[in-house]
Amino acid sequence: MLIRLLSLLGLLAITVAIHSIGLVAMLRWVLRSPDLENMRIWPGTWLLVRVVWSLMVIHVLEIGLWASFYWWRGFMPDAASALYFSGVTYTTIGYGDLLLPVESRLLGPVEGLTGILMCGLSTGFFFAMVSRIHRVGADRERP
Repeated sequence: MLIRLLSLLGLLAITVAIHSIGLVAMLRWVLRSPDLENMRIWPGTWLLVRVVWSLMVIHVLEIGLWASFYWWRGFMPDAASALYFSGVTYTTIGYGDLLLPVESRLLGPVEGLTGILMCGLSTGFFFAMVSRIHRVGADRERP
């Protein structure tokens, strides 16, 4: 039981680290982007598209981390199944067609909760980017 708990804590910590590093890197990139200063519709839209793409890459990396653990530990029959299971668990879709072994089922809800939290962080980050773009545009329109 202690090994499972340490595994959970480790996976959670690595997931948060991946997300944090990704958001900090993206924030630095966005704040230096020339598109942030160009408030015509297409540059702002293109900037937000790239932010969403980057957020998706971060989430896929995190799903891949959990999937790799499931496959490495033999909880799933193959890498594709592990990736699928991790994806539907992380996003809380939870189809239920694949299950973890009984002794390791606690991993699923923890991954789901972790996914909710990471998606919440991404939503907050995206909202902050939209707010920043709006603020820059509003500041430019003031006399």
